[in-house]
Amino acid sequence: MKIIQVYGTRWCGDTRRVLRIMDERKVAYDWINIDQDKAAEAFVKETNQGYRSVPTIVFPDESILVEPSNQKLIEKLESMGS
Repeated sequence: MKIIQVYGTRWCGDTRRVLRIMDERKVAYDWINIDQDKAAEAFVKETNQGYRSVPTIVFPDESILVEPSNQKLIEKLESMGS
């Protein structure tokens, strides 16, 4: 089974917010720091028209949310049964 992948940076407030929501809801995810992983940084830039937009979240159904609001993220997680 695929797991949610969260691409972000340690210094980004939005990334920390998303990780906190996922931790509070006990959602399993892979955390990928694009400051330390150049291939991940390239993926984020390719996905976001050249921008390092984080967090970029890839779900098992291959849908992607970029910098989602709390509500959008929670709706997506609930639609997955989390």
